[in-house]
Amino acid sequence: MEEVFRTNDLIKLSYVQHLLQEAGIEYFVADQHIAAVEGSIGAFPRRVLVPDELKAQAVAALAGVERG
Repeated sequence: MEEVFRTNDLIKLSYVQHLLQEAGIEYFVADQHIAAVEGSIGAFPRRVLVPDELKAQAVAALAGVERG
């Protein structure tokens, strides 16, 4: 799995998930549980991972999303 996006912004994360779903790209959101355990203070960003072979498609699908 390859990381294609990292954020503390839950709205942006939701948008990224929507874009990947619309593009038919399988993904996994890592670090959701640690972020919840630490109280969602933003110390641990959530990471969006995709299979290695879908990375180029995912990067293209997320090209318009501002990082950070």
